[in-house]
Amino acid sequence: MTRNARLLLAMLAMSVALPATAAEPTAEQKAIWAKEGEERLHTDWAYLGRYRAANAALPAPVAGQPRIVLIGDSITQGWYDQVPAFFTPGRIGRGIGGQTTPQMLVRFPADVIALKPAVVQIMAGTNDIAFNTGPMTPEESKANIRAMTELAQANGIRVILASIPPADRYPWRPGLDTGSKIVAMNSWLKSYAAATGSTYADYWTALAAPGTMGMRAGLSSDHVHPTPAGYAVMAPVAERAFKAALARPAPTCAVIAR
Repeated sequence: MTRNARLLLAMLAMSVALPATAAEPTAEQKAIWAKEGEERLHTDWAYLGRYRAANAALPAPVAGQPRIVLIGDSITQGWYDQVPAFFTPGRIGRGIGGQTTPQMLVRFPADVIALKPAVVQIMAGTNDIAFNTGPMTPEESKANIRAMTELAQANGIRVILASIPPADRYPWRPGLDTGSKIVAMNSWLKSYAAATGSTYADYWTALAAPGTMGMRAGLSSDHVHPTPAGYAVMAPVAERAFKAALARPAPTCAVIAR
């Protein structure tokens, strides 16, 4: 295994499996996660198998109960894990810890389009900045988010583009400039949402400590992942975004905005 591959697996082990409120994992846990990550790297890189059974078991959509899918990384997964009550009937969590936009794009047909939601919320990008699946430029991240947006709209799905929550550091990538890159990506997400008739959910502003690039005290366990208190702050932002998205007519084609 190359040095870069070992680094990638170590990053995935730290960022995929650790819940936001969990204690520091043991060496044995890290070894198990690294082994699982290496196996998946060669057999299911995008982790299409994660929700395959759950997708197949979903009941048919209920009339008058619009289906909303939230696709994302550990922040979305943690929302479901820590605050399952937020996911009322019709709301479907499809977050996978550690994932980057190319991985989400690969599983978008199975974990979003095939579920026939009225709305999809896409929360992605923080792990691109962390280089979780290798070095990426902002333009590459934007291209993947554009592709997911266009796929959704071409299938009649309204889109919510979620801001990346504030993070002044990544525990698994010490020394990396995170805050300014997140702010820049969020600025683009907001303008792209406006250009494509999508809804922008501004979680960053709700969570950020004034004058900093990080979250307010008590809202994050590790500078990245929200605590239940953090998700409580995010919930009203989500509710407004869901309402705004559902008030828009369903798209009949993809809106191409570059």
